[in-house]
Amino acid sequence: MKKKDIEKIFYYLNSQNNSPKTELSYSSPYTLLIAVILSAQSTDKSVNKVTSKLFKVVSSPGEMIDLGENKLKNLIKTIGLFNTKAKNIILTSQILVENFNSEVPKTRDKLESLPGVGRKTANVVLNEAFGFPTIAVDTHIFRLSNRIGLSKGKNPLEVELDLEKNIPEKWKKHAHHWLILHGRYVCKSRKPLCWNCKIKNECKYYKSTIKSY
Repeated sequence: MKKKDIEKIFYYLNSQNNSPKTELSYSSPYTLLIAVILSAQSTDKSVNKVTSKLFKVVSSPGEMIDLGENKLKNLIKTIGLFNTKAKNIILTSQILVENFNSEVPKTRDKLESLPGVGRKTANVVLNEAFGFPTIAVDTHIFRLSNRIGLSKGKNPLEVELDLEKNIPEKWKKHAHHWLILHGRYVCKSRKPLCWNCKIKNECKYYKSTIKSY
């Protein structure tokens, strides 16, 4: 994709929402970390239903440890993989208490050393909690980036590296959220709303597949 087209895309996305945020509910870097761990293969809506109760009784690693794995499982049992997630959250909380003075670390390597935290989760926390211009590639961003022409990556890391290279620096801080929201509500997986898309003239999929009809 040409640089001028990329610029047009992010100029428009910024004009619609110049301060996008995650749709996960949280009140601190720790509660954000927990919410993102819970969100793996689950919707933000389902996670928010769980955390609306969980975060009333837990707001720190120490409180999570005191809650215990069994009670945590009972609170999060409505979301997928809750057994594994509960185990990882308790282990992560213990490590934060023992090794990080109960604080969420601010580097990707240290975040990825925590159970249940991969590169995508680390990037979300670095971006949302600490303001780093990281780009977390989820299913929406992976699909969207290939569809509109921002990347040709065959896996999330390749797409992330393409986006870091192709997106102008001034847009990187919010790029992650803009692309997620666009993929979630406009550029949907099965039935993209091309007719209502304001960046369709810059989109590879629209120009090659839709406009040609």
